[in-house]
Amino acid sequence: MAEEIARMPMIKQASRAIEHMTARERRVQRAKYARRNKMHHIDKLLNELEMLNLADQRQMPPVLSVAINKVIEESPEVTVLAQAKPASVMEAMDALYEIQDSLMYNQIEDE
Repeated sequence: MAEEIARMPMIKQASRAIEHMTARERRVQRAKYARRNKMHHIDKLLNELEMLNLADQRQMPPVLSVAINKVIEESPEVTVLAQAKPASVMEAMDALYEIQDSLMYNQIEDE
């Protein structure tokens, strides 16, 4: 009986350590999924921009422009994006590629 009582603090410590590790793993997984989802969204936007570029369109439709500006606003880690919002298809592509590069670089660091 005394042995069981002596082991209780160790069991609680182990349990807390496992809970801490599990919570950390969940945060890491959420961050990975968020990064992956953002990259997928950026890929879709880049595809639309590429279609406009191939059609020699220089201006973006308002809906696309709003979506791109939202991604830019949600990406404070990118330096070029502190400038004005992209006014052309090429500027938007450059900004999105910079965000994507940053996301891929951060992914490599996290692994």
